This record gives sequence, C-alpha cells and structure tokens, in this order.
Amino acid sequence: MGSASEPVKRVGIVGCGQMGTGIAEMTARAGFEVVVVTSSRESAQRGAKRIATSLDRAVRNGKLADDDRDAALSRITTTTDLLGLAECQLAIEAVREDESLKLRVLGEIDKAIENPDVVLATGTSSIPIVRLGRATERPEQVIGLHFFNPVQVMPLVELIPSLLTSQVAYDRTLEFTAVLRKQVVRSPDRSGFMVNALLIPYLLAAIRMLESGFASADDIDTAMELGCAHPMGPLKLTDLIGLDIILAVSEALHAEFREPHYSPPPLLMRMVDAGLLGKKVGRGFHQYTR
Repeated sequence: MGSASEPVKRVGIVGCGQMGTGIAEMTARAGFEVVVVTSSRESAQRGAKRIATSLDRAVRNGKLADDDRDAALSRITTTTDLLGLAECQLAIEAVREDESLKLRVLGEIDKAIENPDVVLATGTSSIPIVRLGRATERPEQVIGLHFFNPVQVMPLVELIPSLLTSQVAYDRTLEFTAVLRKQVVRSPDRSGFMVNALLIPYLLAAIRMLESGFASADDIDTAMELGCAHPMGPLKLTDLIGLDIILAVSEALHAEFREPHYSPPPLLMRMVDAGLLGKKVGRGFHQYTR
C-alpha cells in the first residue's frame, strides 16, 4: 500500500438511502468533497431532497449557518456511474444490509477505483468484514465503518478491522472519523460487532414479550423509558432502525453463533413480509405520520 500520509479529501458513498444520505451530509459538513453513487436518477433526486431537508432543518434550529449549508451542498455531487469514485481516497459502501448485494457492490467499487491507496469501507451492521473483503482484490484495505442512525446526531462509530486489514487502512479511517468528530470504538470482527451483539437480543426479547401477549407495545416501551431511563423504548427503537434491518442483523448473528436469543421471532418475520418496516414506511409496532 502507498503512503500513510496521503490525506482523505474526497469521499465516495455508494447508496443513497437513509444511511447513505446521512453519511454524505455529515461528511460534506466536515469539509470533504463527496461523491454519491446511486442506482438511478430517481434515487439521486430523493437522496438530494433528503439531504437538503435535513440541512434546512439544522439551519432553522440554529445549528448551522446559511452559508455553511450552501457550502455543504456544493461539496456533494451525485452520479449513477461507479467510475465517479476514481479520485476518492475513501469509498464507503452504504447499501442495504444484504450480504450478496454488499459483496457485489464492493467488488464493483474495487474494480472502479484504480488508486492503490484507496480505503474500501463497508457500512455493514452485522456481516463479518473478512467475508466482505474477499469480494475485492485488496482485502487488506477493507474495513468496517458502522455509523448509527441518525448519522448526523449519533456520536458513535464502530471501526472494525478484519484479520487482513492493514494498519495503514485502519489509521487513515481513524483520522477520517476524527475530522467528523465521532467517538470511535474498535470492535472485533464478528457478526454484530459490539453494539448490535448487545442490542439485538434486547430488542428481540421485547418483540417476544409483545408476541406472547404479555404486554402491549406502549407499555413495553414506557416501562423501559421510565423504569430504566432509556431515551426510547425497544419497540420504538426497532421502528426507528427498521424491522428489516433488525431481521437481517438477527439472522446474521444467529447464523454465526446459533444461540436462541439471536433467533428472529416469527412476529418480526411476518411484519417484514407484510412491509411493516417501521417509521420509514409509517407503520411498525407503532403508527407514524409521514
């Protein structure tokens, strides 16, 4: 690998959903040039609207000046061509939590960027990094970079090197997160990493409690909010994260460890089948206005 001193100035983000746009906004606000690669022009338009709305909200709330909003927007470009990543020093995969999709996208990113020093980061929340790194010709430059939703607000990022990740790739990614002013925890490369390995069993236990008829969704959430001082109850949190994401992480954890508390409850699977994915669609364990 090349010089460890080459700074990250241009960041590529593949994926324009909730996480991808959140990462793009945060990165542009930190002063980086950002290239967002989307699957379609329609996706790019939706993503651009989401970013602009979020920045406008920050201005209204007094957290961002008008000039800073305009500067952040000017740093973001969108394209449907992965070759737009060619000049990036860091590329972040931010597509949905589907292993086959992530493997394909990482392989395509690897082929699109000739820069031998580029760091290839994956935003997976559950899939072992060493497994995803095998989709590329340079697994030593693949690293996990797990942000939390909403990216602009949540202060934590999990940094996950695999057994093959080089120290240079780790250090450059760590420097990038420092500019973002994120608190970093280094996690071992195992399904679910640290946060989700602890969080998912708790959320699944709440779903099982509801499924069994033991308590209502409102009472379960209120009990944890007022009884344990949690800022959000487990079912509200599941709705915020997305039931499809919780299911995908649960399946990844169960596949690796085969422990019953990681197994997805039938209610969760049926709700995902029905498209009741939580706040992003207006209905999950609670109802939301969109």
